[in-house]
Amino acid sequence: MSVTDFDPDELERVGARQRDGADVAVSAWVSASAGAGKTRVLRDRVLRLMLTGVAPQRVLCLTFTKTAAAEMARRINAELGDWAVLDEPALRARLAALIGASPADDVVRRARQLFARVLEAPGGMKIMTIHAFCQSILRRFPLEANVVPHFEVMEDRDAGELLEDAKAELLARANDDDDELSGAVAAVASRVHETRFSDLLNEIARARAAFAEFLLDAGGIDAARTRIADILGVGTGADPATILKDASDEASFDGPALRHAASVLADGSKADRDRAALLADWLAADVAVRQEQFDAYALAYLTKKGVPRKKLATKAICEMHPNALEALNVERERLLAVYEHLRKVELYAANAALIHVAAELVAGYEERKAVRGRLDYNDLIGRTRTLLRGAGAAAWVLFKLDGGIDHVLIDEAQDTNPEQWDVVLAVVEEFFAGVGAGEEAFGKTGLPARSVFAVGDAKQSIYSFQGADPSRFEAARGFLEVRAAGAERGWRNVALDFSFRSSRPVLEAVDRVFAGTPAGIGVMDPLAPVQHTPLRAKMAGRVELWPPLEVAKPDEPEPWKPPVEPVMRPGAMGMLADLIAARIAEWLESGELLESVGRPIEAGDILVLVRQRGAFVEALVRAFKARGVPVAGVDRMVLSQQIAVMDLLALGEFLLLPEDDLTLATLLKSPLVGFDEEMLFALAHDRGEASLWQVLGRRRDEEASFGDAHDLLADLLARVDYERPYELYAGLLARGGRQRLFARLGPDAADPIDEFLSLALSYERSHTPTLQGFLHWIAAGQAEVKRDLDQTSDAVRVMTVHGAKGLEAPIVFLPDTTGIPRLTANILWDSDKVGSYFLWLPRADDADAHTQALRERVRARADEEYRRLLYVAMTRAEERLYVCGWNAPKEGSWYNLVRSALEPVARPVDDPVLSPLATEDTPILRLSAPQSGPVERRDGDRSPSAVPPPGWLARPAPPEPAPPRPLAPSDPGEDPPVRTPVGIGAESDRFARGNILHRLLQWLPALPPDARRESMRRFLARPGLMLDAEAQAELAAEVLAVLESPDFAYLFGPNSLPEVSITGTAAAEDGTIFAISGQIDRLAVMTNRVAIVDYKSNRQPPESADAVAPVYLRQMAAYRHVVQESWPDREIETHLLWTDAPRLMTLPPELLESFAPAGCPRLKGTSEPNS
Repeated sequence: MSVTDFDPDELERVGARQRDGADVAVSAWVSASAGAGKTRVLRDRVLRLMLTGVAPQRVLCLTFTKTAAAEMARRINAELGDWAVLDEPALRARLAALIGASPADDVVRRARQLFARVLEAPGGMKIMTIHAFCQSILRRFPLEANVVPHFEVMEDRDAGELLEDAKAELLARANDDDDELSGAVAAVASRVHETRFSDLLNEIARARAAFAEFLLDAGGIDAARTRIADILGVGTGADPATILKDASDEASFDGPALRHAASVLADGSKADRDRAALLADWLAADVAVRQEQFDAYALAYLTKKGVPRKKLATKAICEMHPNALEALNVERERLLAVYEHLRKVELYAANAALIHVAAELVAGYEERKAVRGRLDYNDLIGRTRTLLRGAGAAAWVLFKLDGGIDHVLIDEAQDTNPEQWDVVLAVVEEFFAGVGAGEEAFGKTGLPARSVFAVGDAKQSIYSFQGADPSRFEAARGFLEVRAAGAERGWRNVALDFSFRSSRPVLEAVDRVFAGTPAGIGVMDPLAPVQHTPLRAKMAGRVELWPPLEVAKPDEPEPWKPPVEPVMRPGAMGMLADLIAARIAEWLESGELLESVGRPIEAGDILVLVRQRGAFVEALVRAFKARGVPVAGVDRMVLSQQIAVMDLLALGEFLLLPEDDLTLATLLKSPLVGFDEEMLFALAHDRGEASLWQVLGRRRDEEASFGDAHDLLADLLARVDYERPYELYAGLLARGGRQRLFARLGPDAADPIDEFLSLALSYERSHTPTLQGFLHWIAAGQAEVKRDLDQTSDAVRVMTVHGAKGLEAPIVFLPDTTGIPRLTANILWDSDKVGSYFLWLPRADDADAHTQALRERVRARADEEYRRLLYVAMTRAEERLYVCGWNAPKEGSWYNLVRSALEPVARPVDDPVLSPLATEDTPILRLSAPQSGPVERRDGDRSPSAVPPPGWLARPAPPEPAPPRPLAPSDPGEDPPVRTPVGIGAESDRFARGNILHRLLQWLPALPPDARRESMRRFLARPGLMLDAEAQAELAAEVLAVLESPDFAYLFGPNSLPEVSITGTAAAEDGTIFAISGQIDRLAVMTNRVAIVDYKSNRQPPESADAVAPVYLRQMAAYRHVVQESWPDREIETHLLWTDAPRLMTLPPELLESFAPAGCPRLKGTSEPNS
C-alpha cells in the first residue's frame, strides 16, 4: 500500500506526531496503538541521535525479543546504507522528511558517513534484549555481581533438567532421614491429590525466581513463615484443636442466652424443636464432648458448606421472642468467626510446609547451577538488579555504565516486567541526577547530553506469565516524568492513536468492542478512551461474526439394543475447523479478490489465531490438508509428538531392545522401513514363541523387503555400540532415511528432524553420549520446536495470539472465542507495602476472606489480560476479520463482547453455507465498507494473465558452467616439481627465514624510525623463532638495510600498503576461466603509477630480469594483470626486492607478457584488489 492511499492532511498530522516522538531535544514516552508505526518512530529517533553527532556505541536500544532486535538493526542499517549512496536531492528529501526541516550541509555530510561510522563503532550499535544487556553487565562486572567470570547462560531445557534433578533429590531426602523436610513434604502431599503433587512442584519451579526473592526479602524460612502468618492474621503456633477447645468453653459464648433460646425453640415447629434439641445437648455436655461435636453443633447455624442459614427460627418464634433470635444470630456470627480462624490456621499450616519445600527445591537448583558455573535467564535479570540497586559496588558500576551510555530507548515497554524495570530505571535514573561521567547536562548542540525514550502500548500487555504488569508500565512513565521535571529536562508524552494497518470497519469494530464496560476494563483508560484513526480510510474492509457452531445432543440409544457398529458424530469443534477450511478453499479456487490490492486471495494472506494450542488447531490443520489448502502448520510443536520424531525414537528403542515386538512392528511400518499391513501380518503371524526380530532374520531371504529391512536394522545394531546418537541418526538420514520420511510425511517433517538432530548435538555437548540416555533426555524434556511463521511462504498460518504479536495479515480468523480463562494456579501471588508474597490455596473451600479477595483480584487481572488479548487479536487484521466459535459462548467471552458491539451497527447477511446455522438470536453479522480509493497492487500477484510466460520456460536448461579453475599467482598453471627429501631441514630453515623477513617488512614501516630497532630486537629474540644471536643480528641488518635505503623509501611511504590480498578472473584464448587469488607483499599507489613489490630472500639473486626464475615471472604477470584492471589509467610497475643485496629489480612489461600462465598467453577479464 502506498502513501497515495492516505489523506495528505491526515498524513501530515501523523508525520508531525511521529516526529514529536523522535525529537531528540526531549526525552519522550510514546503510547502507540496497534499499527501506529511505533517501530519507525524508534528507528527515526536513533537516526536523529546519530545525525546530531552522538556516537553509535553510546546509544542503547532494548527490545523484547532477539527477532525484534535483529529487525531494528536491519531497518537502521538499511536506511544508513541508502543515505550513503543516494544522490544529493534524494538524500536531502529523505532527511527533511525525517527531521521535519531542510537539512544543513554538515548534516548531509554526516548522514553519508554514518553507515561507515556504525560499522567501525567499537562493539557496534547496542541493539539487544534486556537479557542480553544484563548479560553484558555481568560479563563486565563479574566480581561486583558475585558471579563466575566465564559463566554460561542456560537454555530453558537445561534449566528444566537441573530442576528435575533438584526435585528428585528433594523427594529422596524426604524419604530418608530428614524429619523436618519429610514432615513438610507429607503436609503438602496430604493436601493435594497424588497427581497434583508433581504439578505443584512444577508450579514452584516455574516461579522459582519469585520464591527465591520472597525468601531473600523475608530473611529465610522462619521469617517467611512469620510473614505469611502476619498476612493471614494468625500466630505461628496456632493449633486447630486449641481453637476448637477455646471455642467450646462457655467463656467464649453466652450460655444462659443460648439455653433460653433452646427452651423457646422447644415450643415451636418441628424444625425449631430439632434445633432446640441440638443446642440443648451440646450446651449440656462438657468441654471435651463439645469440642468433639462442634461441627454437628454448627449445623444448627451453618450449612455443610459453611454458609450462614437464613432462618434460625420460625416467624412466630422470632416475633414472640426477639431476644432468643438475637442470641442465635450472635452465636451464628461467632461460629463464622471460629471457622474463619480455622481456615486461616489451616492455610498457614499448608503455606508453612510449602515454604520449606519451595526453599529446599530452590536451594537444590541454585546449588546445581553454582557447581556448573551457570546462570538462567531469570538470574541475568535478578543478579543485575541486585548489582545496580544494592550497596557497595552499585555506585561504581553505575558510574562506569554512565560513561558508556548516553541515550536509552526501550521498545515494547508494556512487556517489561517489574524486575526488568528496576534494571532499566537504575541505569536511566542517573540521567536526571545531574552531571554524569564528565558530561554537561546539555551538549554542544544545545540538545540533552542524555535522554530516555520508551514506546509501548498498555492495551497490548499480554505477557503476565512473564511478569509483565500494565500498572508498572504507567508507574515507570510517571517516575521518569517526575525525575525529568525535577532536573528541568524536557519531557514529552506522545499518543499515537492512528493505524497504518487496518481498514475502517476493523478499527470501528475494535473501538466499539472496547468503548465501555466490561470489555474496556483493563484495556482502555476510562478517563481517556482511545478512538483509532484509520489512515487507510478508503481501503475496503469487512468484519464478520458467524453464528456459534453447536451440535445437538445425540439421542439416547435404545435400551438393550446391542450396537452393530460404532456411531461417529462430528463434534462442533471439528465441524468449525472444516467450515473454515472449506471457506478458504472456496476463495482460493474461485479467485475471490482481495479488494484493497486488486488481486486474488492467496493462502499466505490468511492468519488463524487461537488463544491456546490444542485439539482445535490439530483439527484445523487436518481440515486444511484434506481440502488441499496450503498450511504452514502451527507456530510451536512438542518435538516428541511429531510423527517423524516418533519414528526416529522407535528406531532408537528397537536398537536398545530388539526383542520388543511392538516397537519393532511400529518401526517396520514407519517410512524408514516401509512395510504395509499385509507384509507385517505375513511376518508376524504364526511365529510361535520367536520374537519378531528373530523371525525377520530367519526369513530375510524369502522376500526382498524382508532382506532389505533386516540388512538396514542389522547394520544399525552393529553401529549402535560405538557411534554417538548424532552420528547414528545423521548417518541413517543421509543414507536415504530423510527422503523416505519426506516422501510419506511431506516437507513439514523437515523442522522436527532438524531440531531432533540439533538436540542430539546439544545432548552430546553436556552428557555422556549414550543412546539410552539421549532417548530418556528427549522424552523427559518435552522439547518444543518454535517456528518462525512470519517468514513462511504462501501458506495459511495458524498461531496463538501471543505468537502473532507484532505480525499482521490481510485476513484474520478468530475461531477460539467462546471460552473464558480458567484460574488454574493454586499459588496466588500479590504484593503489599512490604513486597511480593504468595498464598497457596490447596482447595477453593479452604479460602478465608483474605485469600478469597486475593483470588478475586487474580481472576480480575486474568480477565483484563484476556480482553487485552482480544485487542491484540483483532488488530492483526488489515482488511478482513472473521469471528466465530464452537459451543455456546460463555458470559464475558470474546464472542459475546464482539456480538454486543456489532449488533447495533452491523447488518444481518445471508450465506449459503452459514445461513442454516443462523437463528433469530444469532444471525450472521457483517460490518463492511467498499474500496473507495485507488487499488495498489503488491508484489506477489499470482494472476495467470499478469505476465506472459518467458521464452526460456519451454527450453531445456543449459548445462551448468564449469567452475573457474583456481590460479595461484605464485604457481600459475603448472604443477610444482617433486622435491627430494634430502636436505629438507635446510629448505625448512630457508622458508622460516623468509617468513620472518616478510613479517618484519610488513609491520616495521608503520613504526617511527627510532622505534624500529628495539621492536625488531624484541621480536627476533622470541624463543619460538629459535634464532641464535648471530642469526638475529644478520636478519636485523638485512631488514634495516632495506628500510633505511633512500632508493626504496617511496615504496614504504604513507601511500603504500603491506600484504594486499587480490582476487580476479582471467580468460584464456580457448575460453578457459581462471580464478586468480594472491597476496602482494607491498603495493604503492601514486598519482600516475602503481608499484607492485614482491620480497625475495634468496641468498644468490640473479643479475638481470632475464635470469629470474620463470615461476617468479608468472607470479608477477598475474599480479600485474589484476592490478591493471583496477587502475587502467595508471602505469603499473612490477619489482622484485632482493633483500640480501638489497636490490630492487624492475621487471619490464614486455618480459611479463611472454610469461603468462601455461595455456593462457594473454590474460583478460575482471579483477578486484582487496586492501
